[in-house]
Amino acid sequence: MRPIRPLRFTRRATDRLSGSGLPGDFAQRHKTIYLLPNAFTAAALFAGFFAIVQAMNGRFELAAIAIFASMILDGMDGRVARLTNTQSAFGEQFDSLADMTSFGVAPALVMYEWILKDLGKWGWLAAFTYCACAALRLARFNANIGVVDKRYFQGLPSPAAGALIAGFLWLAEDNKFSIRESAMPWLAWALTIYAGVAMVSNAPFWSGKTLDVRHSVPFWVMLALMAALALISADPPIALFAVFVLYAFSGWAVWAWREYRGLPPLFKAPRPAALPDAEE
Repeated sequence: MRPIRPLRFTRRATDRLSGSGLPGDFAQRHKTIYLLPNAFTAAALFAGFFAIVQAMNGRFELAAIAIFASMILDGMDGRVARLTNTQSAFGEQFDSLADMTSFGVAPALVMYEWILKDLGKWGWLAAFTYCACAALRLARFNANIGVVDKRYFQGLPSPAAGALIAGFLWLAEDNKFSIRESAMPWLAWALTIYAGVAMVSNAPFWSGKTLDVRHSVPFWVMLALMAALALISADPPIALFAVFVLYAFSGWAVWAWREYRGLPPLFKAPRPAALPDAEE
């Protein structure tokens, strides 16, 4: 009679039995909640909520500044996570939900309370269009992670769209533009619609993810950075709005240049997954 051998499971079999289907270290990382990057995400979410509250109180300039603060904090959480090697699936989902509030709902409601409500149904239609396009843009981004070219965003990123809306509002409030007795409401309507449509377009917008702050840079880069900071600090509303207007149209310039050179498109429509046959 042969002796009974103890069962031995490989690491892959153990993971399969546990139901994770992932290596142990990788699964543990994705179950972990890291404090540092998620604290930046929570701060960005708070800034977006704060912008909505200030718009309800009629303090529109402060609401616009809060959206810009949310954009800065949102840009820091991902880089902090990569620098500290604290990426997690929880952080990705939390960041996406915070972006929907800060750059989808907040800019739409702030713009509506500021000027779009004077246009009646056309005003809330533009605000809803922007909000819906932000949701579609974030859903597409989450679905295409790891598929698209990381050098470019597919469509205008939602933080830049929110900054475009907030920059226009801040510029008008800071310069005391007459928004009631002019074409300003319709200009704001067109800008809101454009920001929404640009988010769901296939135009490639530079992502900046190829920049690595851990590597050395030439001296002229530091000079350019200091010059940009000095220019923005001289008149933040004009400088920031000009920067984001240029960025909001840069994707179409890149698309036209690639079409002129006959280069293949950067983004292709994903093939729909095959559905399982229904049982009769």
